[in-house]
Amino acid sequence: MSKQSKAKRDKRKKQQPKRPINRLNAQQPVQNHAVLTNEEGQVVAAIGLQGTEWLLAIGGQTMGNADNPVPMLAMLKHLSNVQEKEGRKVNLEYSTQLQQLIDDLAADEGKTADEYLSQLVSEFEGVEGEGDDEAEDAEIVTDAAVEVAADAEPAPAASDDKPQA
Repeated sequence: MSKQSKAKRDKRKKQQPKRPINRLNAQQPVQNHAVLTNEEGQVVAAIGLQGTEWLLAIGGQTMGNADNPVPMLAMLKHLSNVQEKEGRKVNLEYSTQLQQLIDDLAADEGKTADEYLSQLVSEFEGVEGEGDDEAEDAEIVTDAAVEVAADAEPAPAASDDKPQA
């Protein structure tokens, strides 16, 4: 090695463009897989995937996370049913990846996807009917989600065709 090799190497390093520092705990983007919107097109609630963790967002705030999104989807479906019973028009859309997950879980139990999801939704409805206090609590949670969503500004659309929560 020559005595000038270090100087040449340092000069070459200075001329190279700066690389971003990749942090281990960097925030990964959230991919929406289920979106519940109201009649004005505002996002009321959503389920998204961040890395390997499924997140539930209501009114723009993250309310919980899980390894399995299907119970969260059942809760959104139940919330949708409650809103429609009260005369509000809402729309629940979910991704093909989430639909495939439901299909696989339903097939494991020997049911169709609709039967499987309906069974999970009925579990939420059963909680409401057990007692007056629990029914009031469920109604309060539902009303709170609607109020938060009504106060929240509409989320901007992402670059792909799924709305953001």
